[in-house]
Amino acid sequence: MSDAPGGPDTGDPESNGGETLSNKAAKKRRRREPPPDPAPLPGLVDAHTHLAACGGRDAETVRAICDHAQAVGVDHVVTVADDMVDARWAVSAAGWDDRVYAAVALHPMHAGDLNDETAAELEQMVRHPRVVAVGETGLDYYWPGKSDECAPLEVQHETFRWHIDLAKRVGKPLMIHNREADRDLLDILAAEGAPESVIMHCFSGDRNVARECVERGFILSFAGTVSFANADELRVAAELVPDDQILVETDAPFLTPHPYRGQPNQSYCLPYTARALAEVRGVADAEMARLLGANARRVYGIPLP
Repeated sequence: MSDAPGGPDTGDPESNGGETLSNKAAKKRRRREPPPDPAPLPGLVDAHTHLAACGGRDAETVRAICDHAQAVGVDHVVTVADDMVDARWAVSAAGWDDRVYAAVALHPMHAGDLNDETAAELEQMVRHPRVVAVGETGLDYYWPGKSDECAPLEVQHETFRWHIDLAKRVGKPLMIHNREADRDLLDILAAEGAPESVIMHCFSGDRNVARECVERGFILSFAGTVSFANADELRVAAELVPDDQILVETDAPFLTPHPYRGQPNQSYCLPYTARALAEVRGVADAEMARLLGANARRVYGIPLP
């Protein structure tokens, strides 16, 4: 792992083997460098990551990612599927290392992949004892019209309804992906009847959406975005969530927390976001980590390490 600071751009050229880099080249190089290890913060669980996208393609690399995370206090991770290939892989990864659990579903981008065959396979996978949630599923209103690969809205709605029913039938939490679809997503959950546990992955709504989710008993999971400079409204939302309805996640390899935004993210970076939440909520770092870890273990049914 690089020990480079990897922090905000200074605007100064950097030297690379005697060659002076332009500001643009220096910034590009920095974005390839992983952040330094945070100070350890024991007891955490990464409530949502993508191990395969972080380079964890086999048992050895998954173990290395988990070893790195555990060294700074992240005892368990939940690796999350986007499509059928990823779902099969996630279930396998959860069998490679006791610190890994899985969530499987079709991301709204891939909602059109749901058919009789994939539905049967997903239902079989989600009943696996190391699969702890149905997810990520939900609605994405950002990509339609921008990507030909994104499922149309009506297809997203239908597939989302199917996942809601699946989560209720298997008795596992529903892990929500929501991008620019607050009202429709909440209305569909109300119309269908939400499962007992609903996790709003990478919560991005304002204080009003947060209050509505809290009133419905949903769990709000915060990623590195809560630490971004332009995220004042998100920090208000994070402050108002009750102690028993909050989780922390990396969504790695995306959404690396400040001051390493744009650099590669992994589960070992989770303490940065946990500390950001502690500051927002006015509690000690260690107490915040204890609470976040306890919530994740309760919601996902993960035993103590």
